[in-house]
Amino acid sequence: MEGNNDTVVTEFILLGLSHHPRAQAMLFGVFLVVYLVTLLGNGLMVVLIFVSPLLHNPMYFFLSNLSFLDIFYTTSSVPQMLVNCFSHQPTISFEGCIAQMYVGLFLGIAECFLLAVMAYDRLAAVCSPLHYTLIMSKRLCIQLATISWAAALLLTLIAVVLQPTRFCGHNVINHFSCELQAFLKIACSDTSLNDLLIMTNSIFVLIIPFCFILVTYGRISLAVMRIQSAKGRSKAFSTCGSHIVVVTVFYGSAMSMYLHPQGKISSDRGKMISLFYGAVTPMLNPLIYSLRNKDVKGAFWRLLGKKVSE
Repeated sequence: MEGNNDTVVTEFILLGLSHHPRAQAMLFGVFLVVYLVTLLGNGLMVVLIFVSPLLHNPMYFFLSNLSFLDIFYTTSSVPQMLVNCFSHQPTISFEGCIAQMYVGLFLGIAECFLLAVMAYDRLAAVCSPLHYTLIMSKRLCIQLATISWAAALLLTLIAVVLQPTRFCGHNVINHFSCELQAFLKIACSDTSLNDLLIMTNSIFVLIIPFCFILVTYGRISLAVMRIQSAKGRSKAFSTCGSHIVVVTVFYGSAMSMYLHPQGKISSDRGKMISLFYGAVTPMLNPLIYSLRNKDVKGAFWRLLGKKVSE
């Protein structure tokens, strides 16, 4: 962190919307609602899946992983955003910024892999319903989830090793939180290797899983069209449709952010895009997966009934 003519950076200033106080007040209300809905929705999903035997199947196992992930994903950045909304010059320590950035990166990568795994689960459920329990065994589910988390951790550790070390006194990050792209823009050391890593990781983390999901749902669509029962087709589409919505919002915003070379996307646009995959998608996940899901709604009312009876 310290060179011959460099100033030691001990904290960063997060601009966010600090120059727009009226917008800050409005943003505080939006962030607060988003965060509370995210905590309540995902927390409730984890509890329902844990206590309801009817939800002890592969789809809900992966959904519980996703909900658990989303709780920590938003918690890694949104509380900091809420505090900063009322600060004229919001700051974060160097260590806090680094921790926030890599925790968010780790959880974001893990979500990419988990969404792809969930698509495979839906493929097995729709295309091979008679062999579904054999294909998606408990052992395989645990292995797929473990691989997703482990691969995310490995890719994050590689990014940590290649982290820029010189900032030449530049400590103003034009973002709501410590986002990797915004962080790299203020480094004065050579970041060409970091840019190459981002593009390479984007292929393995975004493009390949997204193409896999597209192919998977193409096969699912063909299988659904062959179902004779209209009720069966409706059930298959409702089960998979929620996953498609989540995938579109999450991957669409993440790819528009990380498939651009550093500096090719404006800071203000980057801030808005990051809100979709960092705050909006974690809020939407439990809402989308539960609103049209009879099993989840049934588990919820049974849980209330138990509480009332007690």
